[in-house]
Amino acid sequence: MRNRTLHAALAAFAEEAAFQLASDAADGAEIPFEVVELGGSRREAPLYCYRPLTASFIDERLSILGRLASFAPAVHALAACGGLDTYLVARGEANFPAQPRARAEQALRHFLTRVFEDSGDFELAPERMARAYDELEGMVMEGRALTEVVAPIMGLALSSPEIPLGEGLSLVRADACDDAPADARREREDGHQVVLARLTWEAAPGDEAPLRHAQVRLRRLLTGLRLYDATGFVLARTAWTRTGGGAWQPFAISGGARPRGVCVVPAQQEDELRAFLSLIGRRTPRSGELAWALGRFELATDRARPSEALTDILLALRALLEPEGPQTGRLAGRVAAICALPESRATVTERIAHLVALERSVVAGVAPEDAALEDLVEELTGWLRALLRDVLCGHLDSDLRAVADEMLAEEDARQRTIV
Repeated sequence: MRNRTLHAALAAFAEEAAFQLASDAADGAEIPFEVVELGGSRREAPLYCYRPLTASFIDERLSILGRLASFAPAVHALAACGGLDTYLVARGEANFPAQPRARAEQALRHFLTRVFEDSGDFELAPERMARAYDELEGMVMEGRALTEVVAPIMGLALSSPEIPLGEGLSLVRADACDDAPADARREREDGHQVVLARLTWEAAPGDEAPLRHAQVRLRRLLTGLRLYDATGFVLARTAWTRTGGGAWQPFAISGGARPRGVCVVPAQQEDELRAFLSLIGRRTPRSGELAWALGRFELATDRARPSEALTDILLALRALLEPEGPQTGRLAGRVAAICALPESRATVTERIAHLVALERSVVAGVAPEDAALEDLVEELTGWLRALLRDVLCGHLDSDLRAVADEMLAEEDARQRTIV
C-alpha cells in the first residue's frame, strides 16, 4: 500500500456502501442476473450458472450512494490521483469526463463494482477489497511517488476530526492524525487545539519540486483562511514532508505573527468553509492591482506590530481605491462610502483620515505606542478584508474606485434633494 490516505477513504466508502446495498437487497430490491453457460462435455447436458449483475444494481443506486458521508472524501482522494485515465481505460471506458471530480466519481463507481463483482450478498470480504484496491493503486500510482506534507496552523479549531478541502488537501485535528510526526502533533503551550494542514499528491518525474508545490498550496490556504475570518491564522515555522511512506523530514516555511484568537469551525459550517476556500482559490488573481493588494494584506497580517502593518494596509487600500495618488486625499471618503452605513460615513472617514496622519507619525518615529494603535489598525484591516472578500466572491465590481465614486455621487444627489 503506497497511498494510505486513498486506501482509508476508499475502504470507508466501500464499508458504508456495502451496508447500504445489503440493506436495499434485504428490503426486497431485486439484483438482476444473467445465465452463463459453463460448458461441459458433448455427451453431457451443458452446465449453467446465475451471475448477479451487481454493476447494474449499483448504477441504479448511485444517487443514494452519493449521499453517504464517506462519498465526498473518497471522491476527493481519487481526484488527487494523477493516473485515473489509465484505470478508466482498463475498466472499459472509452470516453470519460474532463472534469477531475466527475472523472473521480466515475472511477469510484468502477472501483465499487469491482469490489462486489459477482457477489450477490454485498458482504465486504477483505480479499475482494484488497484485490480491487491493489488493482486501482497499481494503475494510478504507476511511475509516481506519493508525497505528503503536514503543517500546523495556529488560530484554528475543528469540531470534526477532518475537513477534506479537495485536490489532496485537508484540515485535520492532530489527535486524529496518528501517523503525523510527533513534533507536529505536540500540544501547544496555550492549550489550544492543534490543527494540521495535510497535503498529499502523486508526483511524476518532471513535476514541480515538492517543497515549492507545498509552499504555494499552503500559502493559498492561509490566504483563504485569513479572508474567511479575522483571527489572523498563522502557519508554524516548520512543516514536515515524506515521500513514498518514508521518514518524515522537517523543512522551514515562512511563519508569521501570533494569532489573535481561535476560530472554531463547527460541523454545520464545514461546507461553508470548504465552498469559500474553493471559490477564493479559483478567483484569486495572479497579477494586477487586486493581486498586489492581496499580497499587501498578507504582509500586514504577518506583521507582529500594528505600527508595522499600518503602511501595508494603507498601500493595499490606495491600490484599490486611490489610483490618482495619496495627494488627492480621496481614500478615506471612498473606503467609508463602500464599507460604512450612510449615517456613519462621516465618522468612518474621520477615523481613516486619522490613520493616514498616524502613518506619517510612524515614519517619523513619533507615533503612539502599539497598544494605542491596535484597535484602529484592526478596524482598518477588517475593512480591507471585507473589500477583498467581496471582490473575490463577486459581490463587488473590481473597479472599487468607480463603485465608491458612484455611491458618493448618489449620496450628494440625495442630500441636494432633501435641501
